[in-house]
Amino acid sequence: MSVLGGLEPAGVFHYFEEVCNIPHGSGDTKAISDYCVAFAKKHQLTYKQDEYNNIIIWKEGTAGYEQSAPVMIQGHLDMVCEKEPNCDIDFSKEGLRIQLEDGIISAKGTTLGGDDGIAVAFALAILASEEIPHPPLEVVFTVDEEIGMLGASALDCSPLKSRILLNLDSEEEGYLLVSCAGGVTAKAELPVVYEDKSGTSMEIIISGLKGGHSGTEIDKGRGNACQLMGRVLYRIRKSIPFSLCRIEGGLKDNAIPREARAVILVPKGECGEMETMVKELTKELQYEFRITDPDVVVFCEKCDFPNTQAMTGVSTSDVIATLVNLPGGIQRMSFEIENLVQTSLNLGIMKTEGQQVSFSFSVRSSVETEKRALVDQITCLMEQLGGMVTCSGEYPAWEYCPDSSLRNLMVEIYEEQYGEKPVVQALHAGVECGIFTNKLPGLDCVSFGPDMKDIHTPKESMDVASVKRTWEYTLEILKRLPQ
Repeated sequence: MSVLGGLEPAGVFHYFEEVCNIPHGSGDTKAISDYCVAFAKKHQLTYKQDEYNNIIIWKEGTAGYEQSAPVMIQGHLDMVCEKEPNCDIDFSKEGLRIQLEDGIISAKGTTLGGDDGIAVAFALAILASEEIPHPPLEVVFTVDEEIGMLGASALDCSPLKSRILLNLDSEEEGYLLVSCAGGVTAKAELPVVYEDKSGTSMEIIISGLKGGHSGTEIDKGRGNACQLMGRVLYRIRKSIPFSLCRIEGGLKDNAIPREARAVILVPKGECGEMETMVKELTKELQYEFRITDPDVVVFCEKCDFPNTQAMTGVSTSDVIATLVNLPGGIQRMSFEIENLVQTSLNLGIMKTEGQQVSFSFSVRSSVETEKRALVDQITCLMEQLGGMVTCSGEYPAWEYCPDSSLRNLMVEIYEEQYGEKPVVQALHAGVECGIFTNKLPGLDCVSFGPDMKDIHTPKESMDVASVKRTWEYTLEILKRLPQ
């Protein structure tokens, strides 16, 4: 039974629900890409699907627009798959359990994937319609945007003729994005040594943090569970000589971790003192984060860890030193654009993998040299500790275009539709426009979208009324582009 049936615009919500029913997490986009191929075949549209699962769909201009310059509508197929601890969904096999309440769409226990399922829904609804006036269209769906814009980076853009791009990957109605930071994923790997040890296995868990998108919420002051775990472990080890067995936290390098766990081996007789310290640390963090993360909690409990081995004292110290000393969060604000984060990094994934512990960072900056310097800072510390850093998924910054006819048109239409000016802004989060402007010289692009909240978290939601307004805005843009 349809959850969104009856909502307007009907075509948009029909396709959004279809997308939600197909597994499409980052790295698992074959099914959703094939769905788009089937759509193109059904509507007798020319398409190209590449080996990475990127897809381009072409449609001729409607009456009166046959000779108009082509326009690209672009979004990404993948979503961030985050869920609540008690949610049993298998993202690789099941669709989302979407729900509608008081005009707000969400998914039960998981992320919604409005980022960027709504772009796919908008584009498919436009392609399927025989009534919407528009220039020739080149609809581009990329993959693995959420893990480093890998699809856009690999896409062969030579078949694309458009020099106008409507990117539907923004989450705040009334904001037109015209510039963004560049970024890279830096993975630090620290080798560790194990030895036979005895003691009581204890698990320390940090939870209750809000998390969020490391590009759009990095300036909110929210706690990073992985970094806080380093602080907690350092404080405990000053009094109790424990050994670390394993440590983990976070699921995506571009999502601020909401939870982290560590299993440690505690000398017999020290469990009571550790429990007391953990309670004190909880009070300390709850006071510090009383505004941004009031529900943060640290707790510990005995556990049956199956391995009798633990890291040596040196390896335990190295892991803690890494967490305590690696930078995190905002590193520099812009002095040119008010309230814009210029450079930041987010420790999004921490894992114990065999004989090493890995730390994956999303590094962002609108200044290329600052991005490189931050990677060097991570690398320098890791080299001193015997580790290494590898980089992947690098994407360029999207520089502001002072003379954008598309931006001017979109501002004009927005004022007519809403009776007020939109906010034209630069953003710290990365969008694929930077990659496309580098591959397609002269490309004029703007990113926009309807209201969505708490993206990349299980609290993610999308506003139905905002979708409707943004849809009407999009159609007017297509109608008003030069014929």
